Amino acid sequence: MKLFSRGEKPSWIVSLIPFIFLIAILVVVIKIFGADALSGGSQVALLMASGVVVAISMIFYKIPWKEFEEGITDNIKAVGSAILILLLIGAVAGSWMVSGVVPTMIYYGMKVIFPSIFLFASCAICALISIMTGSSWTTIATVGVALVGIGTAQGYEPGWIAGAIISGAYFGDKVSPLSDTTVLASSSAGTPLFTHIKFMMISTVPSFAIAMIVFLVVSLMHQTPSAVHTADFSNDLTSTYNISPWLLLVPVITGVLIARKVPAILTLFVASVVAGLFALFFQPHILGAIANDLVPDRAMQLSFLDGFKGLFISYYGSTAIDTGNAALNDLVATRGMTGMMNTIFLIISAVTFGGALVGSGMLQSLTELLTRYIKRRVTMVSATVGTGIFSNMITGDQYLSIILTSSLYKKLYEERGYETKLLSRSVEDSATVVSVLIPWNSCGMTQATVLKISTLTYLPYCIFNLVSPLMSIIIAMIGYKIARKSK
Repeated sequence: MKLFSRGEKPSWIVSLIPFIFLIAILVVVIKIFGADALSGGSQVALLMASGVVVAISMIFYKIPWKEFEEGITDNIKAVGSAILILLLIGAVAGSWMVSGVVPTMIYYGMKVIFPSIFLFASCAICALISIMTGSSWTTIATVGVALVGIGTAQGYEPGWIAGAIISGAYFGDKVSPLSDTTVLASSSAGTPLFTHIKFMMISTVPSFAIAMIVFLVVSLMHQTPSAVHTADFSNDLTSTYNISPWLLLVPVITGVLIARKVPAILTLFVASVVAGLFALFFQPHILGAIANDLVPDRAMQLSFLDGFKGLFISYYGSTAIDTGNAALNDLVATRGMTGMMNTIFLIISAVTFGGALVGSGMLQSLTELLTRYIKRRVTMVSATVGTGIFSNMITGDQYLSIILTSSLYKKLYEERGYETKLLSRSVEDSATVVSVLIPWNSCGMTQATVLKISTLTYLPYCIFNLVSPLMSIIIAMIGYKIARKSK
């Protein structure tokens, strides 16, 4: 068999070369940059891999550049709405924090931390905060750190503490419309965001329920040596922010819009605008502090220009508010729209790689290979889940895993007549949640460093993350709510 035959599309063996190149260069990138690989190193690796695809195809197969240009531009056009959503997510994250919406959720959430249900409550709190912020990393690095201290004082094993925190945080991240991974999984598969989230609940809710039951049982069986109070943390919140139940109207309004199936872009836009208005009313001292780079002072008088400046910075830029509590300072710090630029850079680089694969015919060759051996629905979903896990192991990054897995299986799902939501769910049930369980993955390394608990120590106790891939396969076996597209 000739590997390079002009006038033909690349064989599956040749099609693997760019992936091998990508994996090799990503190993070097991750070794050098570690958790900062997503700041640009991984993106450059994707663009270089795209160059390998183009070089092989143009030199050996005489494929014109026009084919690649069309494939790349079509892919970028397809993720245009996802990029806008990500920018709005940044605006929502900033405005919800500055307005006091998230601090209010944390304040009332902390009230339920009792020693006898610590693991259960920790998982629930992290889930709630992660849903509201759309970020498992932020949740773990802030509230998670505080919960580790509380759990340790109550005599809980480090693995159980980290397991409850990570399970809750990744559940919230997985189902939140503010999550970049959720947006990426839905957009990569071509599924509307809220359709993806609704369909994902079928596998995600049972997985989370199992995790919560386990954490509740373990908590009830635990002998607490002493009560631990969270008064200091709550006092720091109330001394910095005006905490009010009225602020909960913002997530309620957002929830109503989601329930009424308002498009994600409009929902996020309204959520950020309403939060901004609440910020002007409830947190004028915060806006004034942001505008003038000062420590928040409730006696501060807010001028129109300072209010305008502070609000706009919360939308697009970084904010750092001094609360007098280091853990709380990390929690309330935001990056706005600019904080999404690395993810947007990654998406553009990834779809460039995918577009090059499409234009060259390499992706088609790989898909045809998979089609040859995958015959049943269960096998197809299992292969998708397995690829999502394997991709996390070889690339060391969940974003790349989501994109690569979606690209490989998208055409197969279409040919078999299944809706894209089955693909996006299978990808997120594996590629997103398993990343934190791999020691050399950027997620695994980050959380182990932040929590000061090794990945292998907390791995057996991340119940939600372990159950999710299995639940996806079980649901596929049952066939619940899985139907082929009507012709």
